[in-house]
Amino acid sequence: MGIEGDIDDLPKNDANYTALTPLWFLERASLVHPQRKSIIHGSIQYTWLQTYQRCRRLASALQNHSIGIGKTVAVIAPNIPAMYEAHFGVPMAGAVVNCVNVRLNASTIAFLLGHSSAAVVMVDQEFFSLAEDALKLLADKSKSSFKPPLLIVIGDGNCDPKELRAALGKGAIEYEKFLESGDPEYAWEPPKDEWQSIALGYTSGTTSSPKGVVLSHRGAYLMALSGPVIWGMNEGAVYLWTLPMFHCNGWCYTWSLAALCGTNICLRQVTAKAVYVAIANQGVTHFCAAPVVLNAIVHAPPDQTILPLPRLVQVMTAGAAPPPSVLAAMTERGFRITHTYGLSETYGPSTVCAWKPEWDSLPLDAQARLNARQGVRYIALEGLDVIDTQTMAPVPADGTTIGEIVMRGNLVMKGYLKNTKVNEEVFAGGWFHSGDLAVKHPDNYIEIKDRSKDIIISGGENISSLEVESILYHHPLVLEASVVARPDEQWGESPCAFVTLKSGVDGSEERGLAADIMKFCKAKMPAYWVPKSVVFGPLPKTATGKIQKHLLRAKAKEMGPVKRSKL
Repeated sequence: MGIEGDIDDLPKNDANYTALTPLWFLERASLVHPQRKSIIHGSIQYTWLQTYQRCRRLASALQNHSIGIGKTVAVIAPNIPAMYEAHFGVPMAGAVVNCVNVRLNASTIAFLLGHSSAAVVMVDQEFFSLAEDALKLLADKSKSSFKPPLLIVIGDGNCDPKELRAALGKGAIEYEKFLESGDPEYAWEPPKDEWQSIALGYTSGTTSSPKGVVLSHRGAYLMALSGPVIWGMNEGAVYLWTLPMFHCNGWCYTWSLAALCGTNICLRQVTAKAVYVAIANQGVTHFCAAPVVLNAIVHAPPDQTILPLPRLVQVMTAGAAPPPSVLAAMTERGFRITHTYGLSETYGPSTVCAWKPEWDSLPLDAQARLNARQGVRYIALEGLDVIDTQTMAPVPADGTTIGEIVMRGNLVMKGYLKNTKVNEEVFAGGWFHSGDLAVKHPDNYIEIKDRSKDIIISGGENISSLEVESILYHHPLVLEASVVARPDEQWGESPCAFVTLKSGVDGSEERGLAADIMKFCKAKMPAYWVPKSVVFGPLPKTATGKIQKHLLRAKAKEMGPVKRSKL
């Protein structure tokens, strides 16, 4: 049936309607540019035809093991071809891809694997022992109900072959062998409903456990096209993978590159030198990076840089707001910076500080200040505002009144996996509530002023201060602890712990105590969560006993940035 009240009663049919999915982009790339390089990883190179065949093999092999709709495939890997292939091969089988942050510790990964009921774990050889530890923890917790997932190890010639041999010796299936069991001509089927889930990704979490963000085929399709349009990204772009693919599926550029028939340059280890070399030798035109990577590029010594750049290189950045000084320095070196903002819940960046021609004539520092704002909504995001959380009314566009950033539209997640209560809260009033506090300027560009959830963004990674605090409270000498962000020359921000010691503890040797607390933390949390500075003394509180974090943030700021390591 047609739409009631429309000029016609024409119905949808198979000829004029199909569910949106980014999977078709790969099929098209293999037809349009079958011999164009799709992926380059060191000495390994694939064409778009080969990538399509490999992804069909992966889908077929998964189906042979009864992995399809309703199943989750976890991938624990850096930016390597197999990680890229999983973004197509897994959903071609009907399953959901869950890209796991390799920087997490075993206990967190165990929670993710258990919560998502991962039926398959694909793991890079370097991180096999991490996956093994996580699975052991999960087995111990689940006891008799534990069903071991299919374990696939991904070999990489750039790594120690002993790691691969050890994994195979423990019964893991080698990824290339697994692909050989699949059909390169496998007749995959697109989803019947575009609301079907394509990906699952976990937030850092502001409580004891991370939250599973569920994304749809429809949203992934729209973001994969919206991103390049916003960025002015052309057909045949050469994209350098500095951004981890496990961050919001590489901000959906995994799927975008297939739509553009571009070339993916994989980068297993991100260094300033590697970025400059790729630009000089591999024709890189675009890359995405957190401000910490921009900072490394700007401060790289002369022997690690290749300047001037052979072409204008487009860079998209998001995460902690980049300092205007870094934006200006990148511009001076020949990079064009596009500043965006978003969350895992919005498929990655969903607002952009859209550049205006009239800014071109402004001084460089003024341009950088304007470009440091979070900006306006993406094309495929239908609603963005800053609201008064009490009244739900928009705040005035005066650049001073603070409210919460809210979004609505096709770039908002389906919801959190198995978390009905939080879903009701986060979607209250028909908006997605970001938890980030901002102002709206007279030109309607938004600018973040604070993070209501006390998230620390270090090197592009989200760190929950509450989770770090909860671990600090387990230290035998700690009475109270509060963790805030402190400026960090290398990482943008890093955790700073304010600690009150228990009565009777000798606090005269603060350096030794701080070292002991850091050592304690290193054993119980991911390395990037560990406070890089510890301050001892009583914590400021309100009359009701609530710790005044805003005063601690101010104190951490007064302390100045954590200095860049000379090592």
